[in-house]
Amino acid sequence: MFTATDMPFAPWYVVRTDDKRRARLNLITHLLQQIPYRQLPRAPPKLPRRQEPQGYRDPNLPLKVIPEPY
Repeated sequence: MFTATDMPFAPWYVVRTDDKRRARLNLITHLLQQIPYRQLPRAPPKLPRRQEPQGYRDPNLPLKVIPEPY
């Protein structure tokens, strides 16, 4: 299957998965290296002055908290 379907525009890669954590990290690194990236120049943002607090209250919303068993 590899020989028949491995094309320059759609290559196949094999990841050794003896150690799952390292395999995932290696795969993520490989995928990110395939994307062309260059740093873009940008100007620092101009922020307005902060407003003075005027009676702000936290909203009373139901929060969904994830349990922490460890």
